[in-house]
Amino acid sequence: MRRTVPRRIAAVVIVLSVTLLAGCAGRPVASERRARAHLESVRSVYRPGDAKPHLPLLTTESPLAEYLRYAILNNPRVEASYYAWAGSVERITPARSLPDPRLTFEADITDMLEAVMPGLMLDLPGPGKLRAAGDVAAAEARVGYFGFERQVLAAAYATKSAYIRLHFLSDTIRVQRDALALLGDVELQAQQQVGAGRGTIQDVLRAQIERDQLANQIANLEDSRSVLEAEFRAALGHSPAEMSVPIPGTFEVGTPPPSADAVLAIAAERNPVLRQMEADVRRGTAMLDLARTNRVPDFTIGIEADVKASPIVWRPTASMTLPIWRDKIEAEIAAAQAEKRSAEARLSAEQIAIAAELASMLYMYRESGRNATLFGSTLLPKAQQLLDAARSGYASGRSTFLDVIDAQRRLLEFELAAIEANAQRELAIASISLVIAGATPDGAPVLPVNPSKPKQPAEPKEARP
Repeated sequence: MRRTVPRRIAAVVIVLSVTLLAGCAGRPVASERRARAHLESVRSVYRPGDAKPHLPLLTTESPLAEYLRYAILNNPRVEASYYAWAGSVERITPARSLPDPRLTFEADITDMLEAVMPGLMLDLPGPGKLRAAGDVAAAEARVGYFGFERQVLAAAYATKSAYIRLHFLSDTIRVQRDALALLGDVELQAQQQVGAGRGTIQDVLRAQIERDQLANQIANLEDSRSVLEAEFRAALGHSPAEMSVPIPGTFEVGTPPPSADAVLAIAAERNPVLRQMEADVRRGTAMLDLARTNRVPDFTIGIEADVKASPIVWRPTASMTLPIWRDKIEAEIAAAQAEKRSAEARLSAEQIAIAAELASMLYMYRESGRNATLFGSTLLPKAQQLLDAARSGYASGRSTFLDVIDAQRRLLEFELAAIEANAQRELAIASISLVIAGATPDGAPVLPVNPSKPKQPAEPKEARP
C-alpha cells in the first residue's frame, strides 16, 4: 500500500504537468501585438465579423467615390489579398511559440517489469531565438499588408480607368453620329446639285461611301461598349453579365496633379509598392538577426519518474546543442545578409522606375492638355469655318465636292483628336494619383500612413454631364 501511494502521486504530478502545459499560452512579441492591432483596425472596416460590410447603393447618379468604395469592398482580388495578409499575421504566433512538450515513457524489462518511467521533456530554443523568429514572421505579415494595399489601389484604378474610357467612348460615338448626320446633309446637297445640273453622280456616290464607312465605325464602337462595360463590372467585383450594376451617367473631371517633386514626396510616403519593398528590407534585417542566433545553443530539459521503485526515483535530464559548425553558421548569416542587400537593391530599382514612370505620366498629362487646348480652342473653330465655306462654295460653284468631303474629314479628325487628348489627360491623372502616388480613395480600408497625422481631405472635383 505504501508503494502504491507514491506511484499515484508521481502519475498525478506528470498528468497535471501535461495538463497545465497544454493550457498555456505564449507571450506575444511586440511586433505581433502591432500586427494584430493593424489587422483588427482593417477588419473592422473591410470585413467586420468576417462578413462583407454594407455596400453603397449605386445608381447612375452616384458619385465616382461611391463606385470606387464599392469596388474596393467587393472585388475578389482585394478579398484574396486581405485573407492572405490575415493568414500571415496568424503565422506569427506559431513562429514565436515554444515547441510542444513531449510526454516520454521508458521501461526496464528482463524476466519481469523492473522499472516504469513516465516523463516530460521540453525543448527550449536559445535566448532570443523565438523573438527573432516572431519578428521575421511579423515582417512577412507587413509585406503581406502592402500586397493587400496594392490590390486596393489596383481595383480603384481598374474602376476609374474603365469609367474614363466609357465616358469618352460615349463622346466619340456622339461626335461620329453628328458627323453621320452632316454627311446626310452633304449627300442631299450633292443630289440637289446634280438635279440642278451643277454636279455629278460621282459626288453623290462619294458622300454615300463616306456615310457607309462612318456608319460601320459607329456600329463597331457601339459593340465595343459592351467590352468596356464588362471591364467596369469586373472591376466592381461582378460578372460581366450582371446587368443590375448601373453604369455612371455623369463624369467627374480629375484634379490636376501637383509638381513632380510633390508627387515623388507623396509616393515615398504612400506608394504601396515602395512600402512593400521597404518592408521586405526590414524582413531581411529580421532574417539576419535570426540567422545570428544560430550561434546560440538550444536546450532540452525534462524529468522522468521510476514509479515502480520504492521510494520513487526522480531522474531530471538536461541537454544542449553545440553549435560548433562555424562554416554552416557563417554561411547562413551570409545568405541572410545577401537577401537583405538584394531587397535594398530592388527597392532602389523601384524608386528609379517610379521616378521614370512619373516623368512619362507627367509628360503625357502636359502633352494631352496642350493638344486638348489646341484642338478645342483653335483648330476646331477653324475646321468648322472651313467646312461652312466649302459647303457654301460648293452650292455656288466656287469649290468642288472634294473640298467639302476633305473639310468634313478634317473636322471629324480634330473632334476625335480632342476627345482622345482629354481621355489621355484623365488617364494620366488617374495613374499619377492611384498607381504612382498611391493616394487611396476616401473610405478605403487601409491603415493611415502616419497614425499621428490625419489623412488630408480630398479636393472637391468638378462634375460635368
